[in-house]
Amino acid sequence: MAVTSAEFWDRVAPRYSKQPIADEESYARKLAATQVLMRPHMEVLEFGCGTGSTALEHAPHVAHMVATDVSAEMIGIGREKAELAGIHNLSFRQSGIEDFDAPPGSFDMVLTLNLLHLLPDRTAALAKVHRLLKPGGLFISSTVCLGDRMWFLRPLIPILQWIGKAPYVSFVKAEQIMREVTAAGFEAEQHWTHGRANSLFLIARKG
Repeated sequence: MAVTSAEFWDRVAPRYSKQPIADEESYARKLAATQVLMRPHMEVLEFGCGTGSTALEHAPHVAHMVATDVSAEMIGIGREKAELAGIHNLSFRQSGIEDFDAPPGSFDMVLTLNLLHLLPDRTAALAKVHRLLKPGGLFISSTVCLGDRMWFLRPLIPILQWIGKAPYVSFVKAEQIMREVTAAGFEAEQHWTHGRANSLFLIARKG
């Protein structure tokens, strides 16, 4: 039987937390491209933080970071990692992007890393990100674009979802993400794709 996103990620959290980084070179490039834009005064928000590995890398470069995920298990592991690392300016919160609430303009930077393709309503998600950012704030995303190269998996996904082996996933293309981000009121500053799944890394600014 199909499961909710939270149930799926709760179940896989322990295994997910132990997985090695699939593409270390691209991951390091993304970290560097993000951190060069960070400043000590910044308030940063990450949606879909998983077990917090990337948030832990970024938090020392800003004033405060909030990391959210729908999975309570992921959040629990993230908190343990932060405590062990002695990082105290990183707050974890269990929340989906649709449930998260904060005053408009609360953040200097919002990250959605490997998340947009997992959301049924990207339009609403991008509108939420836009509202939460300060004028001129930065939106940084990395999105798996299955529609570009792995379209052949499309018939398999609904079966895996029904038996609880896959979350919701869309077969979006990179050019589609670019259009949606622009339509949401952002101006792309840099972007590139990488990997077998044609992941799109994008840095955009609230216009």
